[in-house]
Amino acid sequence: MTLQLPFIQADAKQSIVNVASVPQRSPFRYPGGKTWLIPKIRQWLSNYPRPLPNFSEPFAGGGIAALTAAFEGLARHVTMVEIDEQVAAVWNVIIYGDAQALADRIMSFKISIENVNNTLADSASSVDDMAFRTILKNRTFHGGILAPGSALIKNGENGKGILSRWYPATLCKRILAINQIRDRISFIQGDGLEYLKNHQSDEGAAFFIDPPYTASKKKAGARLYSYFQLNHEELFSIVRQLRGDFLITYDDDRYIEQLALSNGLKYHPVSMKNTHHHTLTELLISRDLSWTLRAT
Repeated sequence: MTLQLPFIQADAKQSIVNVASVPQRSPFRYPGGKTWLIPKIRQWLSNYPRPLPNFSEPFAGGGIAALTAAFEGLARHVTMVEIDEQVAAVWNVIIYGDAQALADRIMSFKISIENVNNTLADSASSVDDMAFRTILKNRTFHGGILAPGSALIKNGENGKGILSRWYPATLCKRILAINQIRDRISFIQGDGLEYLKNHQSDEGAAFFIDPPYTASKKKAGARLYSYFQLNHEELFSIVRQLRGDFLITYDDDRYIEQLALSNGLKYHPVSMKNTHHHTLTELLISRDLSWTLRAT
């Protein structure tokens, strides 16, 4: 007897999302960010009575999924979880601290290689300092990468170097907009796996799970993220016990497909373009992916 894989065939005619058409909510230029997936996330959440009681992003990073759910009223409350202390500092200041002071500091900073290097050479004396340094590094380092070994942008777009991604007015607008809806958002600096374990019985919750991509042979996450180590088998074991709904994204990798299969889950390939405009395929994984067959 031939075992049928729980695979939903990708539509060969599916269009690749133009990221410019999706509202940019996050102040981060985040490696592995999911702005391109927002139309699919909206499609997924449209299956449920609006708004959902709770929407969580246990590996938040730039937080675009949670921010979209909060801004667009797809959930009454969203929870973002992130273990990286640099990224966490930004979210803590925006949601619980003095977001206006962070915005003012960004607006007043005189951008130059010398000023960037001097600022980043100093140790952060507070969460506010760390938040500013994180934004500065994220916006002036190659690919927005915060992990050790990253370096300043050299050429950038049209030879603009570190000015390529430094848009102070835009960054301030995004930061203050998030702060305005902070009552809809909770932030936890912590381990995404532990968060999922602690919320396995939440029937009314929906979880968007975008872990570091370190399961495939490419191991891209090891150079993109400071906290890249993750037990992927443990993650699948936890997820299959969730009472609430969930959507997982991963690299298109045979090992991940087998993990999905062994845990009774389905997977669906979707096309996206990376920062170099190369078309790649990633996987959506869940218990039920029939909604992916409907037109968006």
